[in-house]
Amino acid sequence: MADDLPIHAVLPDLLAALRESSGAVLVAPPGAGKTTAVAPALLDQEWCSGTVILTSPRRVAARAAAERMAQMLGEKPGETVGYLTRLDSKRSSKTRVLVVTEAIFVNRILDDPELEGVSAVLFDEAHERHLDSDLGLALALETQGVLREELRVLVMSATIDGARFAALMGGDTPVIESEGRAYPLEIRWLGSSPQARVEDAMTSAIATAWKEQEGDILAFLPGVGEIERTRERLAERLPSALVLPLHGQVQPAEQRAAIRRDPKGRRRIVLATAIAETSLTLEGVSVVVDAGLSRRAEFDRAAGTTHLVTHRASQAAAAQRAGRAARQGPGVAYRLWEEGGHAGRPQFDPPEMETADLAPLVLDLAKWGTSDPASLQWLDPPPVASVAAARATLVGLGALDAEGRITERGKQLASLPLDPASAAMLLFGAEHGSAAKAARLALLLQERGLGGRGEDLEARLLRWNEDRGARAEASRKLAGRWAMLAEKLVASGNRDNIPAAILLAAGRLEFIAKRRDASGESWIASGGRGFMLDPASPLARAEFLVIGDAQGQAKGARITSAIALEQADLEHWLGERIEKRSVLRWKQDRVEARLEKRLGAITLASGPDPSPDSAALVDILVGKALENPAKLIPAELQARAAFIGLDAFSSDKLAETADLWLAPLLEGRRDLDLPKGRLVDALLGLLDWNDRQRLDSEAPREFTSPAGTTHRIDYTGDDAPSVEVRVQALFGLERHPMIGDTPLFLKLTSPAGRPIQSTRDLPGFWRGSWDDVRKDMKGRYPKHRWPEEPWAEKPSLKTKNAFSKSGG
Repeated sequence: MADDLPIHAVLPDLLAALRESSGAVLVAPPGAGKTTAVAPALLDQEWCSGTVILTSPRRVAARAAAERMAQMLGEKPGETVGYLTRLDSKRSSKTRVLVVTEAIFVNRILDDPELEGVSAVLFDEAHERHLDSDLGLALALETQGVLREELRVLVMSATIDGARFAALMGGDTPVIESEGRAYPLEIRWLGSSPQARVEDAMTSAIATAWKEQEGDILAFLPGVGEIERTRERLAERLPSALVLPLHGQVQPAEQRAAIRRDPKGRRRIVLATAIAETSLTLEGVSVVVDAGLSRRAEFDRAAGTTHLVTHRASQAAAAQRAGRAARQGPGVAYRLWEEGGHAGRPQFDPPEMETADLAPLVLDLAKWGTSDPASLQWLDPPPVASVAAARATLVGLGALDAEGRITERGKQLASLPLDPASAAMLLFGAEHGSAAKAARLALLLQERGLGGRGEDLEARLLRWNEDRGARAEASRKLAGRWAMLAEKLVASGNRDNIPAAILLAAGRLEFIAKRRDASGESWIASGGRGFMLDPASPLARAEFLVIGDAQGQAKGARITSAIALEQADLEHWLGERIEKRSVLRWKQDRVEARLEKRLGAITLASGPDPSPDSAALVDILVGKALENPAKLIPAELQARAAFIGLDAFSSDKLAETADLWLAPLLEGRRDLDLPKGRLVDALLGLLDWNDRQRLDSEAPREFTSPAGTTHRIDYTGDDAPSVEVRVQALFGLERHPMIGDTPLFLKLTSPAGRPIQSTRDLPGFWRGSWDDVRKDMKGRYPKHRWPEEPWAEKPSLKTKNAFSKSGG
């Protein structure tokens, strides 16, 4: 009987707490009856003259809870107890208890912050920590604190930390705990096999449970795909069993069949996602088989996409699942992992606040009038980096201004029950007379399985338009309501035949993508991110796509839904977002100038630019030159200056003065192949008169030999300063030549220019090793002079005969 539920033992305490206080926390284990017993019990309280809103994390649970409460009152849903979900609703003027999904409550309080006519808001299954649940609670607490002190706020769950929620709601908030009904629960650990597919392991485990136990079986799998594959295997393994799926894509009638006992008394196997963890009581279930996996949506800030990630289920989730078996009597739970590894699982699933795209939350808060999320009460505040990424997205959509304040466009977007990108698509469609088409596309992005499967969203849209099933009809009605809302917000133009890809792109410009290879496997999006597509997909032949969804990490996210886009349509409908610009690139040691049409990181067209910006050209050339000045600056000039301690030609100084000496030389050029003479003149122009004189006198460029020949002095080598000179040119030189206080390193050569000796002490050489050199050279070059005392000879490069004839 309903009044035998454990929750009734603590209802008097809860009602007393809510008479004395505006808030409370109710902790009650699964099966205690909190979801269906508390809300009706509030209706006859003196303070409760209006509606009681009960939020539920999922549509299935919301409808089931409302139907159960109506049944307990002997009524039909929509009378005293009603519900409101995205695709289904039952309510009337008599409705006092309204069960809504968390997202619908957020929309309700944003549109009506005072919650007129509402006496209490009950947050059920708050431990799941969905983004809309956390946001809804924060907004309700602010409404209570600022506008409606009499509004009752009740947080309910089986596993939450009651004290933590109570502290959030106010230090004196009472916490009521229900003992619940404790039926024996046996846990059987089946272990895991990394090699086995989850559907194979689950099929085997379910078959074992079917054989060993009695009663209906509830099996938890991570997603719809695994459920369908398991159902196919069970049809072969247990052909007589009634196998029923339970997930968000199942039709309401089939969901009811999965929740209730079979009217013919047949034993059931219910294959469910995490949808059955909480809120729902499945009648007749005494056996649970748990794959131990959880799949949740996580936002990848780098990729800009939300993707489904499979994790090990937390200890709290495993406890919730196992508890399903012992709600109505003794039960058994089979777990497909080892007992020894259970403690290594995370204690709780992370709050959605930490993993979700926060663009909807930030826009909702801006509509609420809060640009700083920290000003509200949160159990876990929104991560700063996620808030920053969300703001950037919203600014790009024109929803927020640079200071984070909501714009008129943002108010329009926030008025629609959609995420900001989908809302932008819908408004664009409404402005061009295509609101209905845009609304259906938006719904396709959110409703998995609608219109069938496959990456091609447009093909799914066509199939959905032709589908006459109940879910398809309900979805079209919802899309129609969205379209009407959008049409009221904007001035609708003529009905244009807008391509579906353009509608999708209107809210997702950064996800317009261009094919990068012949196979269609690799794509680059306008936002700069890379994506992958199955080459076997029909979309792989397209030149452009608008990506609706992608799964996987940023560097290789796989496109799971998209629409092919024609470039002509892109330029016609979104031409104002296409940038035309001159692009300068360094290519093969010169600047290449091209005129490009670009959409973000995508180049739509490119050709030579005959008249690029000259200043920009010079800037690029200067920058390239300064990356490695040694390749451009004459090393000799730098070395001469360094030799005398002059830093005018150091790399740092040259970078500082590049506008003076380098930029003028580069005007009208595309490369750095500058005439050396002009370059040296420009550099010397940096010196004042005194420094120029010092350079010429203290670091002369040339050495003049006694014979009158000139030779370049090398200041760059390890032996600098040095000079190469024929030994005969130095005859008659008694003292060693100097550069300032530094001996000039003499590299002495033969008449043929071959090295014969090097020295920094010419007098010592004359009187030392010259004898050996002389004997060797005399044999090789007999026509030239090789005197015994070269310091006493006249310098000359002439042969002996020529020297004699000249009177030497």
